[in-house]
Amino acid sequence: MKRRTLLSGFLAAPAIPLLARTAPALADDKTGPLKITPLDQPESYWRDKVSAEAYDVLFEEDTERPGSSPLDKLYDDGTYVCAACYLPLFNASAKFDSGTGWPSFTQPIDGHMATRADYALIWPRTEYHCGRCGGHQGHVFDDGPEPRGERWCNNGVALRFIPKGEDLPALRGDA
Repeated sequence: MKRRTLLSGFLAAPAIPLLARTAPALADDKTGPLKITPLDQPESYWRDKVSAEAYDVLFEEDTERPGSSPLDKLYDDGTYVCAACYLPLFNASAKFDSGTGWPSFTQPIDGHMATRADYALIWPRTEYHCGRCGGHQGHVFDDGPEPRGERWCNNGVALRFIPKGEDLPALRGDA
């Protein structure tokens, strides 16, 4: 790392709280309007419905280790659904090998994701969540393949794969 880059980061650090406060809660800047109704469930509702690792990623915004998910190298036909509420998030046809160690997609299912600015690493990133349960899925970057140029980099533990020909699970989380 260049010294100038490091020093610039230190100079920008005091502004982080200001930037974080101005970030929209869940804005639709990458996905368009939501086409589903968000659930009104507290995060604690999901604790006994997903694994501890999935809960940490989905509701504590943790990140799984790269290369740890078997979904990273899975390229079968099917649908990727939210591990918590089972909302379909990605079609397998949108999946590609990004070389990052996380499942990556060129685009989500239209209207099923919500995004917001994330300043946790100083420079802004776009974080995305399941539009239904609010579970954190990953981050979207602008270094993906054409034609959209987007890389939706997802935590595998936040997803469940449903092979083509199998019924999608019933949505869960409705009170």
